[in-house]
Amino acid sequence: MVRGILVVVLAAAGVARADDGVTVKSASGAQLTIGGYVEAFWQWNFNNPSNFITNYRGFDNRHNIFTIDNAAIDLVGTKGPVTVHFAYQIGNTPDTYYASEPVWRGTSGAGPSGPSLWQNLQQANIGYTTHQLLVETGVFLSPIGPESIPIKDQWNWSRSNLFFGLPFYHTGIRATYPVTPRWSLSAQLYNGWNSVIDSNLELSPALVATYTVPNRLAWQTLYFGGVERAAGAPEGSPWRHLFDTYANWTITPTTSMLAQADVGFEKNRFGTSSWLAGAAYVRQQLAPWLYGVARADYFRETVPAGAAPIFWAGSRWVSSETLTLDTRPADTLSVRIEFRHDQSEAPLYFSHRVSQDEMGNFVPNATHQDTITVGAVAWF
Repeated sequence: MVRGILVVVLAAAGVARADDGVTVKSASGAQLTIGGYVEAFWQWNFNNPSNFITNYRGFDNRHNIFTIDNAAIDLVGTKGPVTVHFAYQIGNTPDTYYASEPVWRGTSGAGPSGPSLWQNLQQANIGYTTHQLLVETGVFLSPIGPESIPIKDQWNWSRSNLFFGLPFYHTGIRATYPVTPRWSLSAQLYNGWNSVIDSNLELSPALVATYTVPNRLAWQTLYFGGVERAAGAPEGSPWRHLFDTYANWTITPTTSMLAQADVGFEKNRFGTSSWLAGAAYVRQQLAPWLYGVARADYFRETVPAGAAPIFWAGSRWVSSETLTLDTRPADTLSVRIEFRHDQSEAPLYFSHRVSQDEMGNFVPNATHQDTITVGAVAWF
């Protein structure tokens, strides 16, 4: 009864309920879509680390602690050809999200820049459409790979090692054009990997091609290049090349598959740093309100002697296997139970009593970790 009254009131005010958010329309033709979500979880790490950290997992990284993973408000405003998109976030996720953001010191006439300045900003960009060409500038979620920041849009609760290792966000400009009803192309130019303010003076270009068959297939391939080492790095200023592709295939109305492959290399002063990574997923709808998901991923990095690793500190490879049950008691609520096993060649994880070095940093002492996570995400 109350919900019905609310719908009538919103309609009278020019407000419509979209699939993802509430849309408000004005008489002048302006439109504002308001959305948001809250993510919360509890996790048990069977290594029982004394520092309560599940390492190298991105956002679900707290052992035996009830945690607000992320809470976000998402606003999209449009009027004519102009679009403004702004997303504000707070919680456990932003600290990891901006952990690699370069730090620039300030002066008496210019403020500093670093993770603390930007961590609550998930996205902020301006778009303009002319003759089907969409041009946007600002801070964007990374187009690399199929995974993203909001858990509601993911099959699993945790993200793969590919998502954690590769960049989360970029700042710059991009232009996207639908060549055909199924093909679109995008040319992009960014400051670099995980940087609102870059750590060097080089810009990083990207090219993206997307092919879509509605309700059947989504395929994307991407090239991303640029100098990603900080200015003055011992490796010099080498050009880094990244190639990524993924496909999401709906086999039947209840069965879907997803696969991602990523390769890259960087010729620096010490030799060639390179990597090879892949992930595969299967999702099965077991009931109208229940989904089961299996994922496996592998990420291998080759580092020449003397060069700093790009991804994994001291381990040539990492991998994981994940099983997730996703229950949907309501249209905008997902409750998930997930088991995950992580392993690496060298110690990257924490187990039982964790020691610290002379600088106070925790010292990894385990090559594997097993976790069970119970999480809930609700959105509007």
